[in-house]
Amino acid sequence: MPAVATVTEQIADLKRERRAIILAHHYQVDEIQELADSVGDSLELARRARDFDGEVIAFCGVKFMAETAKVLNPSRVVVLPDLEAGCSLVDSCPASQIRAYKLRHPDHVIVSYINTSVEVKAESDIICTSRNAVKIVNSIPADKPILFLPDMNLGNYVKKESGRQNMTIWQGACIVHHTFAARKLVAAKSEHPQAVVAAHPECPAEVLRHADFIGSTSAIIDWCVAQPAREYIVMTESGVSHSLKKLAPEKEFYFVANENCNCSECPYMKRNNLENLRDALLNLSPRIELDEETIRRAALPIERMLAVK
Repeated sequence: MPAVATVTEQIADLKRERRAIILAHHYQVDEIQELADSVGDSLELARRARDFDGEVIAFCGVKFMAETAKVLNPSRVVVLPDLEAGCSLVDSCPASQIRAYKLRHPDHVIVSYINTSVEVKAESDIICTSRNAVKIVNSIPADKPILFLPDMNLGNYVKKESGRQNMTIWQGACIVHHTFAARKLVAAKSEHPQAVVAAHPECPAEVLRHADFIGSTSAIIDWCVAQPAREYIVMTESGVSHSLKKLAPEKEFYFVANENCNCSECPYMKRNNLENLRDALLNLSPRIELDEETIRRAALPIERMLAVK
């Protein structure tokens, strides 16, 4: 009797059969990152989705990321293992409120973080990621007032780094990064006095003040790998430990628990697993479906972002 295929083997077979690619964010569980064709941050994965010429994109991340993939490559089938993989930043910023703001402030340039719904992207002038947010804001004429949404911590960081004063910041926050406490970081530094600190700009300003480096998920990984230090306190979602351990096995990485769950994991990102990834490839469901008008309108600000060098 032939051996029963493992879930990983089933995924590999389905990927070949479907002419599929598996894209995974750094915050996914280790098992998914191990078998993904590409692991990256939001900007890297958006570019990879745009350039894919197969048939199916299996996006292991959260819903707004899969929506972005569909906008950038609308002729492909895009599946998300768990359609309930959401984002607190998306929830904080309904499209109806952005439409109302635009009516009151028609002169403002709407700069939306990629952590927004496709409907909000369709109302935006340009998109940014944590990797390029400062560059995007600096690309806008200085006399143009800006609404930056939805992450207030990233917005405050960008305002400080760009020196931009005519910038209104939406008051959304990430449930993981916003609940990192400076007192816990200080305690970790006391416990590991030789460690340097890398932090994501979605963290509060009082946390960022203690950081030796501030950057996107992939930028944090690249920086930690390149630095000579042997110990690191990493202020972002702990899924990055997978890449850090693979790329720098000789180094030690410490993660600080946030105030919400006494951990540093995103509950939305962790909804995806090998079983529902297999099922998504098998059934081509849950599938991201967007109407042509939404795709057309959302594609414009995303492409504007990708065009900024």
